[in-house]
Amino acid sequence: MQNDQLLKQIEFLKEIDKVKYIQRKTKLLNSDRNENDAEHSWHLAMMAIILSGHSNVPVDILKVVKMVLIHDIVEIDSGDIFIYDTVQSHSNTIQERLAAERIFGILPDEQAAEMIAIWEEFEEGITDEAKFARSMDRLEPLLQNVSNNGGTWAEFGVGFEKVYEKKKVIANGSEALWDYSEQLLNDSVESGILKKQNA
Repeated sequence: MQNDQLLKQIEFLKEIDKVKYIQRKTKLLNSDRNENDAEHSWHLAMMAIILSGHSNVPVDILKVVKMVLIHDIVEIDSGDIFIYDTVQSHSNTIQERLAAERIFGILPDEQAAEMIAIWEEFEEGITDEAKFARSMDRLEPLLQNVSNNGGTWAEFGVGFEKVYEKKKVIANGSEALWDYSEQLLNDSVESGILKKQNA
């Protein structure tokens, strides 16, 4: 007789394999191939580990890694919403809440509750760990778009002002990384890969 807890855990792990098929708008660094959610989450986890010394305050890096690994799992049901989408809001929606309850609910109750709590903490963006995790989530596409001559900014006509507004939250988790990011944005305007709408 198989252990019920183990069977639920294996079922969850099989379910989240679907994250590998969710295409994001951003492309891989120096590539014309779209990144998928699994690649995105892995890269954020590595960024968090490597860049944790630049966090505004010391953070529980294991918790940050958990956050970035699970934050987009809900997109199995809700799909990826482009951060600059003017129709759909890129925020915690009812659809995402239902997705979290369904997907994490596959797990044994205690683990399901833990995963939902971590996902909620990331979405709320209040704790130091959530702020740093969200900084990683905003920094990675910035690096990708710069490496791809404007990437999604150019493809979807997104101007400096909108990008700046979305990226400035990086400072909440890391002033040092925001200084770096702000310079990248200004350099992108100078090089012509990011346009100012009011210029």
